[in-house]
Amino acid sequence: MVEDGSLNLLDGLGGIGMFVGAYVHSLDPKKRITIPAVWRAQVGNPKSLFVMPDFHECCLNVLPATEVAHRLERIRRHSLADKRVMEFTRALGADSDLVSWDAQGRVRINDKLLSFAQITDQVQLVGALDKFQLWNPALRTDSGLVDQKKLAETGVYVDF
Repeated sequence: MVEDGSLNLLDGLGGIGMFVGAYVHSLDPKKRITIPAVWRAQVGNPKSLFVMPDFHECCLNVLPATEVAHRLERIRRHSLADKRVMEFTRALGADSDLVSWDAQGRVRINDKLLSFAQITDQVQLVGALDKFQLWNPALRTDSGLVDQKKLAETGVYVDF
């Protein structure tokens, strides 16, 4: 069962990283964010999340540590002498965070990342399949309605 009482079609598939839906939560007084239980179940092991600034938007990308490990394998194929790769890994490492949730499913994202995404008191968690994003709700510009044209165009682009 999902938090709203509906059946989760992904039950039993823990760790596949299928993040769908959207939630709005308040940051608690200690600036912690509650990760929905259904999403925590999708993380797998280790039970930690990699938080990084988005490359294009004013939001944060949150990936299971296992997903980041897969992506790091591609980076490791490059030479240590490759200056651009070294600059990327240094910047990403310095500007990211690795977090685990407590017994109530809360994580504390560092202040630098919260500031980057302009998250202060409210946060919108948006599923993005293999990851999810953290947004200041006031900065999300989509209407909340399904945009079939855009969905079709981008679906063709990614060969979905």
